[in-house]
Amino acid sequence: MRLRLLGKYVIQTVITLTGISFIMFAITMLGTEDLARQIITGAEDAVVSQEQIDAVTRELGLDQPFFVQFGHWMLNAVQGNLGFSYMARKPVVDKILESLPATLSLAALSLFLMTLLSLPLGILSAYHRNRLPDFLIRGVTFFGISIPGFWLGLMLLWFFGLKLGLFPIVSSTIRWDTVFLPALTLAISMTAKYTRQVRSAVLEELGQDYVMGARARGMSELRILLREVLPNALLPLVTLYGLSIGSLLGGAAVVEIVFGWQGLGLLAVKAIEYRDIRLLQGIVVWIAGMYMLINMLVDLSYALLDPRLRRKEVPHE
Repeated sequence: MRLRLLGKYVIQTVITLTGISFIMFAITMLGTEDLARQIITGAEDAVVSQEQIDAVTRELGLDQPFFVQFGHWMLNAVQGNLGFSYMARKPVVDKILESLPATLSLAALSLFLMTLLSLPLGILSAYHRNRLPDFLIRGVTFFGISIPGFWLGLMLLWFFGLKLGLFPIVSSTIRWDTVFLPALTLAISMTAKYTRQVRSAVLEELGQDYVMGARARGMSELRILLREVLPNALLPLVTLYGLSIGSLLGGAAVVEIVFGWQGLGLLAVKAIEYRDIRLLQGIVVWIAGMYMLINMLVDLSYALLDPRLRRKEVPHE
């Protein structure tokens, strides 16, 4: 059963990645002459000769029919060759791998801070429903959702970096003090969303019969919340958690721009600015692949989190 499910996901991943690659390839390949000119000049408005444009056009195969170009690109992509980045002057795969550690560190710390804050706040809000702690937490989360990410990042940078001098303003190295502020910026907005989701999930579980039974057996409220309610409340949150992981692994462009963080989000913005089509195509394929992988892992994890799904997988005699 699990092998069949895994095979289904593999087929879906291949079809989805092919479709996304085709759409992205079609969008980025519009206007071949202008495309060749921008590849040569980058983001600058410089004069180039027609001979230079023709040379780049032939080198990239832009003079060939569209489906021939797409077929060649797909064949190379399957072999791990996503092309050459004219902006970085190196293969696309190498450039993506250079930016990957910054993205992974930012994503890991953001998720850690978000989990550390949202779970206890959501549980506390649900347990004290319609009382002062609940009103305070819901007010703070509403404020957190409403704040634009770029403004929050600038305020954190101004206060903790410029005024207090606790964190560097700009840095090209990956250290805890350089990643903390951009991670905190992402974590605050995600915490505001997930606290509300945790609250809703816990409230739904608190109304179940097994909670009343646990209280009748004399179990403490803390044990009921942590041992009984929380594991059951986690299942509907796993999908949202997986989507957050996928989006973070694709790069948080706005936050990375504010902090000058050299991750995939900032790299994608630069690729658009310089019209680096091969780099942009490679980043899009990476993001789509991450979403598909995380979605598959989330679905497979349901069987581990919910025993009822494991029993469904066992055939009846």
